[in-house]
Amino acid sequence: MTVLANARVVTPAGVLDPGWFEVTGDRLTSVGSGVAPTAVDLDLSGRIVVPGFVDTHVHGGGGASYLSATPEDTATVVGFHRAHGTTTTFASLISTTADELHRQVAALADLVSDDLLAGIHLEGPWLSTARRGAHNPAVLRPPAREEVAHLLRLGRGGVTMVTVAPELPGGLDAVRQIVDAGAVAAVGHSDADYATVLAAVDRGATVGTHLFNGMPPLHHRTPGPVGALLEDSRVTVELIADGIHLHPAAIGLAVRSAGVDRVSLVTDAMSAAGMGDGVYGLGEQSVEVKAGVARLAGGDSIAGSTLTMGGAFRFAVHDVGLSLEQAARVAATTPARVFGLADRGALEAGLLADLVVLDADLAVVAVMRRGCWVTGEPGAAR
Repeated sequence: MTVLANARVVTPAGVLDPGWFEVTGDRLTSVGSGVAPTAVDLDLSGRIVVPGFVDTHVHGGGGASYLSATPEDTATVVGFHRAHGTTTTFASLISTTADELHRQVAALADLVSDDLLAGIHLEGPWLSTARRGAHNPAVLRPPAREEVAHLLRLGRGGVTMVTVAPELPGGLDAVRQIVDAGAVAAVGHSDADYATVLAAVDRGATVGTHLFNGMPPLHHRTPGPVGALLEDSRVTVELIADGIHLHPAAIGLAVRSAGVDRVSLVTDAMSAAGMGDGVYGLGEQSVEVKAGVARLAGGDSIAGSTLTMGGAFRFAVHDVGLSLEQAARVAATTPARVFGLADRGALEAGLLADLVVLDADLAVVAVMRRGCWVTGEPGAAR
């Protein structure tokens, strides 16, 4: 048992200032306000404590990519993002050939079973050519029932989300097939009209993949995916909070429209996250990073990000104007709930001891995952 005290503890009920909490094994066993009732093992000196971040859309980081699907590269990506506060991560794959996608899913399913990953997100290949972004148009295709079923079987329950453009031939049927298999169906990289997106939601789609990006802009006569996804209370929308993919005002608009219980911050990070400018691979594509912005080499399409969840949380508070409680909800609580991860996502007794210690400027000082410090105790980080 370890007692940590003298912190600003961000809980679903509000900020406990000062607050304390007790960790026993991998769990939070008590959380309270005021003076800790027992001897304190670690004084956090007024620092801010938030729940460990849950990133449901990430491709890589630290110079490595989930697309290689090797244990070594996966561990590098996971370790990099854990150091920046992401205690739960999903491996997002991009559009590629059938054989390569089969290889990736089969290999990553083992790492989901080993609990290195919380799940696999298939971002493609069943996407709109018109709204493909950085996806290779040569490998985009409509969803065939047999291919969808085969990939879900290869994942052995580890494929937790699939992004589909519902306007494609067979798109609406694929949404239902994905949901019936126990995975989350998401609408994204889509040129669908408003009615088609609502039809996908009626079939069971519950997530909008990086809202605003990879879809037509909101128009007053053709509201399209943005209007439908923001409006429907059954949908949670992803937002890339880096100031590059979205203006802070667009993020604020989405949060006010949908509410914090329907918004998830994601990074959409690729291998260049945490690295310098240069040329990197993203599947079969080359990506050039300049001043931290990743774009397809020789083009203008944004190709993922170099964002971390620690950076997204800070941006949400400092630039968008969210409160600490709101930022904690969209960075941890809401994504955990969407994927049925009832044992994490908030600082409450009985949940996993996944947490991030921040300084007054919201920079990550230390990270705890399942009761163990990932980055060393915060006292050693001063």
